[in-house]
Amino acid sequence: MLDFELTAEQKALVEASRRFTREKIIPIAGKADKTHEFPMDVFKEAWELGFVGPNIPEAYGGAGMGEVDHVLLTEELAFGCTGIQTSMTANVLAATPLLIAGTEAQKKKYLGMLTSEPIFASYAITESVAGSDSAGIQTRCRKDGNDWIINGEKVYITNAAWASWYIVFATVDPSLRHSGIMGFVIDRDANGVTIGKTEDKLGQRASNTAVVNFEDVRVSSDNVLAEEGHGFKLAMQTFDRTRPDIGAGACGLMRRALEESIAYALERKTFGVPIAEHQMVQAMIAEMGIKYEATRLLVWKAAWQIDQGGRNSLVASYSKAFGADSAMQVATDAVQVFGGNGYITEYPVEKLMRDAKILQIYEGTSQIQRMVIAKNLFAGVR
Repeated sequence: MLDFELTAEQKALVEASRRFTREKIIPIAGKADKTHEFPMDVFKEAWELGFVGPNIPEAYGGAGMGEVDHVLLTEELAFGCTGIQTSMTANVLAATPLLIAGTEAQKKKYLGMLTSEPIFASYAITESVAGSDSAGIQTRCRKDGNDWIINGEKVYITNAAWASWYIVFATVDPSLRHSGIMGFVIDRDANGVTIGKTEDKLGQRASNTAVVNFEDVRVSSDNVLAEEGHGFKLAMQTFDRTRPDIGAGACGLMRRALEESIAYALERKTFGVPIAEHQMVQAMIAEMGIKYEATRLLVWKAAWQIDQGGRNSLVASYSKAFGADSAMQVATDAVQVFGGNGYITEYPVEKLMRDAKILQIYEGTSQIQRMVIAKNLFAGVR
């Protein structure tokens, strides 16, 4: 039997995170966007409340939240600002490969670091020549005694400038593509790790996005997370677990756009009546509501499947692709509802539109999601 009723604990989580968002994130989101500055004090408060890295098990000092709990939390934080939310919850992306494939020693050390103090970790796979084509990475790894030497550059890495450690994917030979990729955990203070430029972005400006360089970085075999030929699989397994989180962020952004549009439509008058009485405005707002509700259902299903111990690339990609595309459309329509006011920074919806675009790009573009979906659908028939 299906049951969409939240537990008492989940209702308390939603209430607490919603209050935190309204009191701590919304008041400073606009300034953070304009100055490109992440509010570290707010991050520390979120960490103290257990909102940072909530998927880390209690055995390593974490909250031990399930994926359904996490998407509920993510939606609430994203309602305030997806830029702040992205940096605040990115530790989940870095922690997930460790939860999937890490040794007990790796988990105790690196997950324990995240729960012992409010620090950041980053997931580094993207390269300038290997965005959607993750199997095409050029960062090299070679064996040297009992260690590995890493050379390469990773780009567009969330929280790269602040991270204390990185999940890094490299290859023994680029010509091997999938079968040559390995995974590593690399400390920020390792010799040869340097931070390149911080990107100046269209949206989600409060979130740090930077380049990480690895020059003859020596990594112990103890820090190998995935052996040769297993790195690519680990990267994809990670995305299967974290793509619903992008859908949850899309839900938060859409709900914010919907609430702002409804409030504005009831207040703004044209032709002697509130624009809420105009059918075309009603139609746009109705579509916003449909897209939000449909995305949330897909996200919840994908999250539920993860909590049941399953891996479902199909529903994870449904939630990410539909959610990201819907968020972009909803944010664009919100600007349209606001008319000329929607295009100026005095009102919140222009920021929502800028923030929404990256949802269609990171952790697999909307086009890549459709490739994943089609592959799964054809495999099911065959």
